[in-house]
Amino acid sequence: MAKRPLVFILAASLVLGGCVVMPESRETAQAKQEVLVFPLPPDEPRFFYESTLHSSADVKPDTETDAFRRAVTGEQRRGEGLVKPYGVAVHRGRVFVGDTVAHVIMAFDIPGQRFFKIGEEDPGAVSLPLGMDVDRQGNLYVVDGTTKRVTVYNRDGKFLRSIADPKWFNKPAGLAVDADGQRVYVVDIGGVQSQEHRVRVFDAQSGEHLFDFGKRGNQPGEFNLPRDITVAPDGSLYVVDGGNFRVQKFRDDGTLISVFGSVGRQGGQFSRPKEAAVDQAGNVYVADAAFGNFQIFNPNGELLLAVGSRSSSDGPAKYMLPSGIAVDEDGRVYMVDQYFRKVDIFRPASLASDAGFLGKKAPAK
Repeated sequence: MAKRPLVFILAASLVLGGCVVMPESRETAQAKQEVLVFPLPPDEPRFFYESTLHSSADVKPDTETDAFRRAVTGEQRRGEGLVKPYGVAVHRGRVFVGDTVAHVIMAFDIPGQRFFKIGEEDPGAVSLPLGMDVDRQGNLYVVDGTTKRVTVYNRDGKFLRSIADPKWFNKPAGLAVDADGQRVYVVDIGGVQSQEHRVRVFDAQSGEHLFDFGKRGNQPGEFNLPRDITVAPDGSLYVVDGGNFRVQKFRDDGTLISVFGSVGRQGGQFSRPKEAAVDQAGNVYVADAAFGNFQIFNPNGELLLAVGSRSSSDGPAKYMLPSGIAVDEDGRVYMVDQYFRKVDIFRPASLASDAGFLGKKAPAK
């Protein structure tokens, strides 16, 4: 990805009609999705807005009976919608979204055209699902801010095991797992009154506590209200150091490599960084709740592009309270907004619209 200046894209505002209804305006937007390109011409396109997830209606196929009823009554499509989404993780077209008010993880299987929920009942019930990630096999790891434990499920939502317990954390928020499912990294915000602002590392299989890194402070390698962590393909770690308005890069043993970002309103700076993700090329994506966008940096911390803008009206690439972000195996980006109760999906320009896991269709029934 070539280096690009910061571009805050302003798309036409599209008002959506609620989290459980698919309005005509959104269907129209998706039909014209190629118009929403980032950055704007004459710069070379890097990403296209592709679609949005608000509810189960966005993935479940419409039946002939439902279609006929709407044609007769004039009603719109409805589904089980997101209430207050926070984190997101993706595996082979299956999008897992933690809902902190519904107390559940919602699974949108886009290629399979199905929707289901995870963590509704014990064992494995969740209360406040925050950070989440998947390993190479699609196992889902979720950190719960209320129960203060990490819960592991297979990609179909079957509970596998729990890792750690409340004694290990003050305010756990962010989580990452390595591709092989060997180590789990949990970010503890600590809180204003605590000095334990750090990353705690556990064996993902046995749950054994391995080591910690970081402490409260503003020096390199220290944290102030850290928010999230993500693992790069080379095994290096990126920690969103929220209170210090920066991202810090570490080796997998907690040794500091580099730091980028500062407080401010310019490109490459941060105002309220929340979560981060890394693509297969090692580029880092950081969601910022105050900017209402995500910024993309190369592995050296140099700004490449920014996508999205802050808005009081919902629409593609419009955000009021963005939180979670993920990048899938094909380079598609998934951005969560808590206020608009959605997940926006962006496709890299190098990927055809019918390619990758989202381009695969469910087998005919």
